[in-house]
Amino acid sequence: MHNFRNLNVWQKSVDLAVKVYFTTKEFPSEEKYGIVSQMRRASVSVPSNIAEGSAKSSKKVFCNSLETSLGESYELETQLEISKRVGLISEKDSELLENDLVEIQRMINGLKSKIASQS
Repeated sequence: MHNFRNLNVWQKSVDLAVKVYFTTKEFPSEEKYGIVSQMRRASVSVPSNIAEGSAKSSKKVFCNSLETSLGESYELETQLEISKRVGLISEKDSELLENDLVEIQRMINGLKSKIASQS
């Protein structure tokens, strides 16, 4: 069992979720129940699944939670790309969020490998 608050990947993914909230606040109001809702949900799910998995006593279950977290991050990456292509987010803002997201994805994969090797 890990203290999720001490995991750098959890801290960075919470920071990213906050950035997504502030960024999507600027999206048009008609997107509130569309891509805004989806992006916020996916961004919150990344650290939430890390936290949930860290509470499990089984390393396999923790790895499964990290897999889910990784899947949510790819979902968010797709939503960022769509937002950029339809002009809801600037190229610069998209790039900043994507850079954070790629770093988080690497960190999730690294943590998953570390946990799996401890089995």
